[in-house]
Amino acid sequence: MANIDLNRRRVAAAAALLALPAVRAWAQGYPSRPIRVVVPYPAGGSTDQLARAIQQPMQELLGQPVVIDNRAGAGGTIGTDVVAKAAPDGYTLAFGNTGPNAVVSLLRKVPYDPVHDLAPISTVALTPMILAVPADSPARTLKEFLAYAKREGDKLNYGSVGNGSLSHLTGEQFNDQAGLKLKHIPYSGGAPLLAAFAGGQLQAAFVTGLDGASMLASGKVRYLAVATPKPTDVVPGLPAIAEEVPGFAATAWFGLLAPKGVPADILAKVHGAVVAAVARPEVRKIFIDRRIEPHSSTPQEMEQRIAGEMKHWGEVIKKAGITI
Repeated sequence: MANIDLNRRRVAAAAALLALPAVRAWAQGYPSRPIRVVVPYPAGGSTDQLARAIQQPMQELLGQPVVIDNRAGAGGTIGTDVVAKAAPDGYTLAFGNTGPNAVVSLLRKVPYDPVHDLAPISTVALTPMILAVPADSPARTLKEFLAYAKREGDKLNYGSVGNGSLSHLTGEQFNDQAGLKLKHIPYSGGAPLLAAFAGGQLQAAFVTGLDGASMLASGKVRYLAVATPKPTDVVPGLPAIAEEVPGFAATAWFGLLAPKGVPADILAKVHGAVVAAVARPEVRKIFIDRRIEPHSSTPQEMEQRIAGEMKHWGEVIKKAGITI
């Protein structure tokens, strides 16, 4: 029996060696047809806008059409699952973000494994979470807000774009690290959150620069501070929350992933196109105008970022007892 198993292993190894030239030829001919990028959110949303910003540059760099396929639903997990189960040939990619790729699986069962079923290619952009308050808030500075919140205790609330969202988790992290008792009120997206701000129903919320743009433009909201370790040019003129709450940080990322198993040569071609696309001046301007930092990375750096976030947000979820 041992000899049979050994022979099987030898045959399998020989077959794998014989297949290598074919795999290399396949990769060298890539891409030979359109590439589908699945955005797991509706057309026109923040994630979709960023995906479309790199769409044309990637088409030019790869020499094939790049087609955006919006597959919204279930917090981004429906579209992400489409990619996780796609053929590992480089023709189906995911434009992911922190939610379906680092957080949602910590809160409920999802039909894919974000670590073992998907291969990071590169981040595309980063955006810090921003502490926003109503324009008529008595707190004009971060220090004043902390004093106000500690004085009022659980009489104050903060809104989020949904249970288990990054805006929710950031609020709970803020409560914990700042010693506050703000009550969480979830909404079903940015538009209802803005309406709540405009109606005077909220005292605070954590938003991204992209999602918060319409709130800020409405004149109903003010930004107080940014959740980066120190002030950032991405959202100029704001202090870092860490100046008053040491160690506080919360950042959202957006990036490209592939099904696990795509040949390394193909991943390298896509990675090169993403990095070059993000570096283009017109793409950088689109991102910066939306308070988003253009930021490409190596696959290994992106993998480490996801692993670090899963550990960090897992601890926040456990400590706050968050369920969805």
